[in-house]
Amino acid sequence: MSGNAEENGGVRLNKALADAGLCSRRKADELVFAGRVSVNGTVADSPGLRVQASDRVSVDGRPVRLRAPSVTAAKAAPWGKAGEHWTPCWLMLHKPVGVVSTAHDPEGRRTVLEYVPPAWKERRLFPVGRLDYFSEGLILLTDDGELAHRLSHPRWHMPRRYEVLVRPEQGVSLPDVLRRMGQGMTLEEGEHLAPVEAVELPARPGMGRGILIGLTLHQGLNRQIRRMCRDLGLTVLKLRRVSQGPLNLGTLRPGEVRALSREEVTALRRAVRL
Repeated sequence: MSGNAEENGGVRLNKALADAGLCSRRKADELVFAGRVSVNGTVADSPGLRVQASDRVSVDGRPVRLRAPSVTAAKAAPWGKAGEHWTPCWLMLHKPVGVVSTAHDPEGRRTVLEYVPPAWKERRLFPVGRLDYFSEGLILLTDDGELAHRLSHPRWHMPRRYEVLVRPEQGVSLPDVLRRMGQGMTLEEGEHLAPVEAVELPARPGMGRGILIGLTLHQGLNRQIRRMCRDLGLTVLKLRRVSQGPLNLGTLRPGEVRALSREEVTALRRAVRL
């Protein structure tokens, strides 16, 4: 860190990495604790280390271009035309089945970033949260690290709603299953779950054989819905995320992407008290 960075304030290292569009703040914490981040040639030991835009920061040996304070001040004006100040990018993607919700995949599978329109290809976008390989639906892509961090953090309890097509095993009572989900349950692996809002939804033309249920989650455990259904005797035939906080997937089709409106970004910021 530069000699007078502390005196001049600076910003926390994890926030600087997030503001640079490298990753979310939580992921930045992980990178620092894994010893993959260096500041002025020294391995950083804390995500709270304060840095200036003039400091030399690198991740895995690759330089990261930090944004100057006047640029990160875009938080005060989160939406608008590109101009002198940097404006965050917020996109909603309807992730198709068979796509991984990461920026890079070591197995060479298609990632969500391959659906970014040409106008945004030069931005260092990253997905907010995860949606598993065999699931589809709403996922957000951004380079706004501060807002992404809050949306991903359990403290803010951002509700996510899913529509799940299931087939109950023989002898399984759907009303009983929904009741157990609504009371909270313990997974086979021992993890305790908060209550889930669970209802049966009307059948739709062309949805195939199965029963459609709606689930609203306030937690973010890995593959939570599939593991709940597994333990309660339901086979998941299709799983789609249809909303996150104030955002709704609407009529967006698999593989389609659109920019969020000014009103949607404002609603997101309000939901996490930014």
